[in-house]
Amino acid sequence: MPVWSLPEEIIFPHPLSASGEGILAIGGDLSLERLILAYAYGIFPWYGEDEPIIWWFPDPRCAMKPEDVYISKTMRALLRKAPYKVTFDTCFADVIRLCKDVPRKRQPGTWIQPEIVDAYVDLHEAGYAHSVEIWKGGTLVGGLYGVAYGRVFFGESMFSLESNASKYALIILARNLEQREFDLIDCQQNTSHLRSMGATPMPAKDFHTLLQRNRLRSPSPGKWQYDPSLVHLPS
Repeated sequence: MPVWSLPEEIIFPHPLSASGEGILAIGGDLSLERLILAYAYGIFPWYGEDEPIIWWFPDPRCAMKPEDVYISKTMRALLRKAPYKVTFDTCFADVIRLCKDVPRKRQPGTWIQPEIVDAYVDLHEAGYAHSVEIWKGGTLVGGLYGVAYGRVFFGESMFSLESNASKYALIILARNLEQREFDLIDCQQNTSHLRSMGATPMPAKDFHTLLQRNRLRSPSPGKWQYDPSLVHLPS
């Protein structure tokens, strides 16, 4: 299946025309307008250093409902202790840079290029990209960021400087999204870590159908504020 080379015009091919690997198109730019259009259709950029911008729509798509996030006994105990302070959208640029810089096991390098950082900071300032921040003693020890469009949250990356801090962030996010009546958390890639948290593969066709309904819901861009009253944790 051919892969499109994007023109200067802000358009994309049909998402379901992606290759078997999930590659939909290459090229274009990371302008605010193009990124908003991309996420409306579930398309995201992911590429390495010295590569052109590569746009993806994988099949299957790894996703979870906010209410289905898995909370292990270890995480239940940690959540009850509440050792961390949680904030939303207070230091988005720091979160994305730590997602870029903190090393990961079995993952040399990073896909978060400097231009990705700049583009998503712009997306955050426009009210579409959001961060969850986990603090301990005034130090940022974990977090994640992603993009909200309609009632779908497109997760992008997470980091952890303390054991389970990123899981803590994901659980807090999921509980808030559940209370905000979000339908889905898009996890993009089908990994064992995400499956352990409750994500399951979804056929691209089903994901596309869900996004068609989601686009009818007007996005409400703007900064998020963490509201602990929206977090109903398990006993």
